[in-house]
Amino acid sequence: MKKFITKMVAVSGIMLAAQQFNAQKVVVNREVDTQNDGKMLLGNQLKEQFLKAPYADWYVKEHDEYALDQKAISELKKAKMNTYSLIVFMGTWCEDSHRDFPRLMKILEELKYPDNKLTIIAVNRKKESPTGDEVQYNVQKVPTIIVEKYGKEIGRIIEMPTTGYIERDLVEILKKDDGSVIKEIFGK
Repeated sequence: MKKFITKMVAVSGIMLAAQQFNAQKVVVNREVDTQNDGKMLLGNQLKEQFLKAPYADWYVKEHDEYALDQKAISELKKAKMNTYSLIVFMGTWCEDSHRDFPRLMKILEELKYPDNKLTIIAVNRKKESPTGDEVQYNVQKVPTIIVEKYGKEIGRIIEMPTTGYIERDLVEILKKDDGSVIKEIFGK
Protein backbone atom coordinates (compact mmCIF):
# COMPACT_ATOMS: atom_id res chain seq x y z
CA MET A 1 0.00 0.00 0.00
CA LYS A 2 2.87 2.41 0.82
CA LYS A 3 4.43 1.80 -2.61
CA PHE A 4 1.09 2.52 -4.27
CA ILE A 5 0.68 5.83 -2.40
CA THR A 6 4.31 6.79 -3.15
CA LYS A 7 3.78 6.08 -6.86
CA MET A 8 0.52 8.05 -6.88
CA VAL A 9 2.20 11.04 -5.22
CA ALA A 10 5.08 10.87 -7.72
CA VAL A 11 2.72 10.65 -10.72
CA SER A 12 0.60 13.50 -9.34
CA GLY A 13 3.73 15.62 -8.89
CA ILE A 14 4.86 14.97 -12.46
CA MET A 15 1.41 15.77 -13.85
CA LEU A 16 1.22 18.98 -11.82
CA ALA A 17 4.67 20.03 -13.05
CA ALA A 18 3.60 19.31 -16.65
CA GLN A 19 0.47 21.44 -16.19
CA GLN A 20 2.52 24.32 -14.79
CA PHE A 21 4.93 24.10 -17.72
CA ASN A 22 2.08 24.20 -20.23
CA ALA A 23 0.33 27.05 -18.38
CA GLN A 24 3.39 29.26 -18.82
CA LYS A 25 3.37 29.06 -22.62
CA VAL A 26 2.00 32.34 -23.91
CA VAL A 27 1.46 32.75 -27.63
CA VAL A 28 2.78 36.14 -28.76
CA ASN A 29 1.71 38.13 -31.82
CA ARG A 30 -1.41 36.04 -32.52
CA GLU A 31 -3.41 37.31 -35.46
CA VAL A 32 -6.87 36.08 -36.39
CA ASP A 33 -8.96 36.65 -39.50
CA THR A 34 -12.53 37.53 -38.59
CA GLN A 35 -15.61 37.61 -40.79
CA ASN A 36 -16.76 41.10 -39.75
CA ASP A 37 -13.51 42.89 -38.91
CA GLY A 38 -10.92 41.21 -41.13
CA LYS A 39 -7.50 40.76 -39.55
CA MET A 40 -7.28 41.39 -35.83
CA LEU A 41 -4.51 40.98 -33.26
CA LEU A 42 -5.45 38.90 -30.24
CA GLY A 43 -3.60 38.30 -26.97
CA ASN A 44 -0.05 39.30 -26.04
CA GLN A 45 1.65 41.46 -28.67
CA LEU A 46 5.04 43.00 -29.29
CA LYS A 47 5.03 46.62 -30.42
CA GLU A 48 6.66 45.66 -33.75
CA GLN A 49 3.38 43.96 -34.79
CA PHE A 50 1.78 47.36 -35.24
CA LEU A 51 4.28 48.30 -37.95
CA LYS A 52 2.88 45.55 -40.19
CA ALA A 53 -0.16 45.79 -42.49
CA PRO A 54 -3.00 46.40 -41.93
CA TYR A 55 -2.25 47.91 -38.47
CA ALA A 56 0.49 50.23 -39.74
CA ASP A 57 -2.17 52.16 -41.71
CA TRP A 58 -3.52 53.77 -38.54
CA TYR A 59 -0.57 53.21 -36.17
CA VAL A 60 2.21 55.00 -38.08
CA LYS A 61 0.14 58.07 -39.00
CA GLU A 62 -1.09 58.69 -35.42
CA HIS A 63 2.35 57.91 -33.93
CA ASP A 64 4.22 60.25 -36.24
CA GLU A 65 1.75 63.15 -36.11
CA TYR A 66 1.29 63.21 -32.33
CA ALA A 67 2.92 66.22 -30.64
CA LEU A 68 4.22 65.27 -27.20
CA ASP A 69 3.65 67.49 -24.17
CA GLN A 70 7.34 68.00 -23.34
CA LYS A 71 6.59 69.40 -19.87
CA ALA A 72 4.69 66.22 -18.96
CA ILE A 73 7.45 64.08 -20.51
CA SER A 74 10.00 65.87 -18.32
CA GLU A 75 7.83 65.24 -15.25
CA LEU A 76 7.53 61.54 -16.15
CA LYS A 77 11.32 61.31 -16.40
CA LYS A 78 11.70 62.95 -12.96
CA ALA A 79 9.08 60.60 -11.50
CA LYS A 80 11.08 57.65 -12.85
CA MET A 81 8.28 56.34 -15.09
CA ASN A 82 10.67 53.60 -16.25
CA THR A 83 10.48 51.95 -12.81
CA TYR A 84 6.75 51.26 -13.24
CA SER A 85 5.16 48.44 -15.23
CA LEU A 86 2.46 49.06 -17.82
CA ILE A 87 -0.27 46.67 -18.94
CA VAL A 88 -2.14 47.92 -21.99
CA PHE A 89 -5.39 46.40 -23.19
CA MET A 90 -6.35 47.53 -26.68
CA GLY A 91 -8.30 46.45 -29.74
CA THR A 92 -7.04 46.68 -33.30
CA TRP A 93 -10.71 47.18 -34.28
CA CYS A 94 -11.22 50.10 -31.84
CA GLU A 95 -11.02 53.77 -32.90
CA ASP A 96 -9.98 54.93 -29.40
CA SER A 97 -7.15 52.38 -29.48
CA HIS A 98 -6.19 53.60 -32.98
CA ARG A 99 -5.76 57.08 -31.49
CA ASP A 100 -4.27 56.48 -28.06
CA PHE A 101 -2.16 53.34 -28.44
CA PRO A 102 0.24 54.90 -31.01
CA ARG A 103 0.43 58.03 -28.85
CA LEU A 104 1.35 55.94 -25.81
CA MET A 105 4.05 54.16 -27.79
CA LYS A 106 5.52 57.50 -28.87
CA ILE A 107 5.54 58.66 -25.22
CA LEU A 108 7.28 55.45 -24.14
CA GLU A 109 9.87 55.80 -26.92
CA GLU A 110 10.63 59.34 -25.76
CA LEU A 111 11.08 58.03 -22.20
CA LYS A 112 13.26 55.14 -23.46
CA TYR A 113 10.82 52.93 -21.57
CA PRO A 114 12.08 49.32 -21.26
CA ASP A 115 10.19 46.80 -23.42
CA ASN A 116 10.31 44.20 -20.65
CA LYS A 117 8.11 46.41 -18.43
CA LEU A 118 5.39 46.75 -21.09
CA THR A 119 2.64 44.18 -21.64
CA ILE A 120 0.36 44.72 -24.63
CA ILE A 121 -2.79 42.61 -24.76
CA ALA A 122 -5.09 42.86 -27.77
CA VAL A 123 -8.73 41.90 -27.19
CA ASN A 124 -11.66 41.09 -29.46
CA ARG A 125 -14.90 43.11 -29.65
CA LYS A 126 -16.18 41.32 -26.54
CA LYS A 127 -13.03 42.60 -24.74
CA GLU A 128 -11.69 39.04 -24.41
CA SER A 129 -8.15 37.74 -24.79
CA PRO A 130 -7.03 34.11 -25.16
CA THR A 131 -5.48 34.09 -21.66
CA GLY A 132 -8.39 35.81 -19.88
CA ASP A 133 -6.18 38.58 -18.44
CA GLU A 134 -9.00 41.08 -18.94
CA VAL A 135 -10.93 39.31 -16.15
CA GLN A 136 -8.02 39.56 -13.69
CA TYR A 137 -7.69 43.29 -14.43
CA ASN A 138 -11.45 43.95 -14.69
CA VAL A 139 -11.15 45.55 -18.13
CA GLN A 140 -14.48 46.87 -19.44
CA LYS A 141 -13.33 49.34 -22.12
CA VAL A 142 -10.36 49.76 -24.42
CA PRO A 143 -7.85 51.08 -24.46
CA THR A 144 -7.10 50.57 -20.77
CA ILE A 145 -3.61 51.52 -19.60
CA ILE A 146 -2.74 50.13 -16.16
CA VAL A 147 0.24 51.46 -14.19
CA GLU A 148 1.74 49.07 -11.63
CA LYS A 149 4.62 49.09 -9.20
CA TYR A 150 5.76 45.84 -7.56
CA GLY A 151 2.65 44.14 -8.95
CA LYS A 152 0.26 46.62 -7.31
CA GLU A 153 -1.95 48.87 -9.42
CA ILE A 154 -1.21 52.57 -8.92
CA GLY A 155 -3.79 53.83 -11.43
CA ARG A 156 -5.29 53.42 -14.88
CA ILE A 157 -6.43 55.35 -17.91
CA ILE A 158 -9.70 53.99 -19.27
CA GLU A 159 -10.80 54.56 -22.88
CA MET A 160 -9.38 58.09 -23.14
CA PRO A 161 -7.22 60.34 -20.95
CA THR A 162 -9.21 62.67 -18.70
CA THR A 163 -6.77 65.55 -19.37
CA GLY A 164 -6.83 64.91 -23.12
CA TYR A 165 -3.16 63.84 -23.00
CA ILE A 166 -1.95 60.39 -21.97
CA GLU A 167 1.34 61.79 -20.67
CA ARG A 168 -0.48 64.27 -18.40
CA ASP A 169 -2.73 61.51 -17.05
CA LEU A 170 0.37 59.38 -16.38
CA VAL A 171 1.92 62.27 -14.42
CA GLU A 172 -1.26 62.48 -12.29
CA ILE A 173 -1.18 58.71 -11.67
CA LEU A 174 2.48 58.79 -10.60
CA LYS A 175 1.75 61.67 -8.21
CA LYS A 176 -0.69 59.35 -6.41
CA ASP A 177 2.06 56.78 -5.80
CA ASP A 178 3.03 57.49 -2.22
CA GLY A 179 5.34 54.50 -1.95
CA SER A 180 2.72 52.64 0.08
CA VAL A 181 3.80 49.39 -1.57
CA ILE A 182 7.21 49.82 0.06
CA LYS A 183 5.45 50.54 3.34
CA GLU A 184 3.39 47.35 2.91
CA ILE A 185 6.44 45.23 2.11
CA PHE A 186 8.74 46.58 4.81
CA GLY A 187 6.15 47.79 7.31
CA LYS A 188 7.53 51.34 7.38
